[in-house]
Amino acid sequence: MWLFIAFLAVPLIEIALFIQVGGLIGLWPTLAVVILTAILGTWLVRSQGRSAMNDLRGSFSQLDDPSEPLAHGAMILFSGALLLTPGFFTDAVGFALLAPPIRKAIIAYAKTRINVQHIQMGPNPRGQHHNQPNSDVIDGDFFEVNSDNTVEPGDSGWTKH
Repeated sequence: MWLFIAFLAVPLIEIALFIQVGGLIGLWPTLAVVILTAILGTWLVRSQGRSAMNDLRGSFSQLDDPSEPLAHGAMILFSGALLLTPGFFTDAVGFALLAPPIRKAIIAYAKTRINVQHIQMGPNPRGQHHNQPNSDVIDGDFFEVNSDNTVEPGDSGWTKH
């Protein structure tokens, strides 16, 4: 139901804002503002997206929890979509999502609503290996057999002599 209301309300808000701003400053300045905000938004999304990718790479290399850099990246991506959508309301929300304090506040709110049960990065701390009972991986050794059916050093006893 909320999605339906959003799809109905956002275009109505945008139309109302276009009428108000267009009546205030005129058609061409209104179109110029829309184009300039798209250009500025694209530049900001690129620079902040690069920064978010570096933070994500850093969290992976340090084996930290990547959920916060991923959330920042997702919000930057969403803000890019909003900034490329013509309109004043979507531009305002898109620029707001580009502000790191706003993103941090949204992530803090989401953390109160989401319960993460388990996250693990890197080697298994309990010393368990990937070949557990229901695993599809089978560990094994192999020996190369030469064309004359002789076995390399470390004969397994399973080949003809």
